[in-house]
Amino acid sequence: MYDSGVSRATNSQGNGSDASLGVVPHRSIESKSNWTRRTRSLMGVQVAATGSYVPDQIVTNADLQSRFGYDPAWIEQRTGILARRYAAPEQATSDLCIEAAKRAIRNGRIDVRDIDLVVVGTFTPDFQCPTTANLVQEALGIDAPAMDLHAACSGFVYALVTAAQYVATGNSRTALVIGGDCNSRIVNPLDQKVAPLFGDGAGAVILTRGDAHQGLVCYQLGSDGGGGCMLDRQAGGTKNPVTHEDLDAGRQFLQMDGRNVFKWAVRAVTDSIETVMRKTGLSSHDVALYVLHQANIRIINNVAEQLAIPVDKMFNNLQSYGNTSGGSIPIALDEAIQAGRLNRGDTLLMSGFGAGLTWGTCLFRW
Repeated sequence: MYDSGVSRATNSQGNGSDASLGVVPHRSIESKSNWTRRTRSLMGVQVAATGSYVPDQIVTNADLQSRFGYDPAWIEQRTGILARRYAAPEQATSDLCIEAAKRAIRNGRIDVRDIDLVVVGTFTPDFQCPTTANLVQEALGIDAPAMDLHAACSGFVYALVTAAQYVATGNSRTALVIGGDCNSRIVNPLDQKVAPLFGDGAGAVILTRGDAHQGLVCYQLGSDGGGGCMLDRQAGGTKNPVTHEDLDAGRQFLQMDGRNVFKWAVRAVTDSIETVMRKTGLSSHDVALYVLHQANIRIINNVAEQLAIPVDKMFNNLQSYGNTSGGSIPIALDEAIQAGRLNRGDTLLMSGFGAGLTWGTCLFRW
């Protein structure tokens, strides 16, 4: 996500306007910024372990220059991204998720026989069916219900909140929650406004019952479907099954109205974090660590500046991985924990935002 200046009417694939595809253009989102102030709390859950995985193949900005003529300095300046990881040809989203889950299970010394729920946040599934969660469950030998949750770059936060409901109510004792995406398969490598932003990766957490003071102190989930066409894949679903014409026009690839998505993201994330903080009565200094979706350093910096968040409390790794969508927050969370940035009793704020349009912010007492 960044200020690309690309409009849907004249995007890089030259697909024409939304109206030509029977898609209703999005309503102005200016009036939506105050749509919801609803928040919820869900205590008594804890993250028992984390794990993450990114593919071995490193694709630098210089690599993109040699392959497609992209300007490395322009990419870094506009996004903060220096490199990203691409899955190998034989790897799919499930493979990334399985490896991240294995590492979380190993780090937490979890017996897979104790896992009784699997929730995967992804919008790049291996197949339409079976779900990616089904594939993870089978590969790990887990005896549990398994389901995908599709909320794009907000997918992990949505999946975390969903699984926490099961754990907090006693309907799950040990839940495996994964966020992962294989974005390199859904972007047009020739689209210099979109392709450099994305990479592949997955992160996982193990949720169990915790003390009364642990868990989701406050969280907010939101949706603005009126802005859905600002970030979408126009062909391949039941609304528009892919045709030869679609393939020729590149409509099977992810497309984005970068400028408007950038403005929306800054506004939505700032508003959501403010809402959660106001509800809890906490200040930015009361939070030990902020882990925002790693989409664009300019979005993150704008939010930090507007909310007076100390720079040293904002964990960023997008310079190495780019936007890994559902994998973004759990990968960053795992790396932050490995770096000793989070201790029991600390307050963590996570915020995801992306296609849908969707967002999710949660204040988690570690």
